[in-house]
Amino acid sequence: MAQRTHLGDADCAIAQALDVVGDWWTLLIVRDAARGLHRFEELQRELGVSRKVLAERLKLLVEAGVLAREPYQERPVRHEYRLTPRGRGLLPVLVALQDWGDTWILGEGEMTATTDEASREAERVHALHGTRVPPLLLPDRFGGVADPVADTPFTVLYFFPGAYARAESYPPGWAGIPGAKGCTFESCTYRDQLAEFTAAGATVHGVSTQRPDEQREFAEQERLRFPLLSDADLALTAALRLPTFRAAGVSRIKRLTLVVDRDRTVREVVYPIRDIEASVQTALTAVRTAA
Repeated sequence: MAQRTHLGDADCAIAQALDVVGDWWTLLIVRDAARGLHRFEELQRELGVSRKVLAERLKLLVEAGVLAREPYQERPVRHEYRLTPRGRGLLPVLVALQDWGDTWILGEGEMTATTDEASREAERVHALHGTRVPPLLLPDRFGGVADPVADTPFTVLYFFPGAYARAESYPPGWAGIPGAKGCTFESCTYRDQLAEFTAAGATVHGVSTQRPDEQREFAEQERLRFPLLSDADLALTAALRLPTFRAAGVSRIKRLTLVVDRDRTVREVVYPIRDIEASVQTALTAVRTAA
């Protein structure tokens, strides 16, 4: 087993949490489980870690209730490792770590809702091309849940930082954050061109980390005729390692667009988005070309 030093500060939740996930391999395992990698061989191939180390870390995470070990094959018996509710509670931690790395290690330490085209952050997002969106459900504005990937030939997923029905609902200084402005214009542009996307075989979904009630109020005001989905729990954000920034104490997804086919494969990535109208046209062209 891995050598572990138990932290003696029993009253400090940070110390107690680090006793479970203080090793870097454990958080990377949680990261990859969130991305849809559940089997031992998948995790080993992705992480490049030895079988012994991986087995030790998986055992630790199962014992801590972060992962559940579930059989998927009987002869021989093989298991998958899936995040429990306790494990999914770590997703905001992963997103916060990524945001910190994007801002202070890969970036210049400034709050921004976008990036440079040549940045390593943009390179990571464009690496989603050809990957699959893992199956999951997100709350919609009607009180139900929905798959972000529709049962149509294509789905256009446009991610936006936040859009509100009332101007006073925006966080202080919102207009001064590079890339944050334009969410209402983007949603209305998709609204106005929805018939063209439908004719090309595409469903449009907007995704933000706002609460469903906030999305509902905005959608009703702007008469949106397509779903807005809430990733307030950061499940999809963590699964795809989407870039974020924090404003008013909330993690916000930076503006980007993915075109996904029915098999959940990402066919087009638009990021960063400097021209909103052009990005909508790029998504439409991608759908028409793929069709």
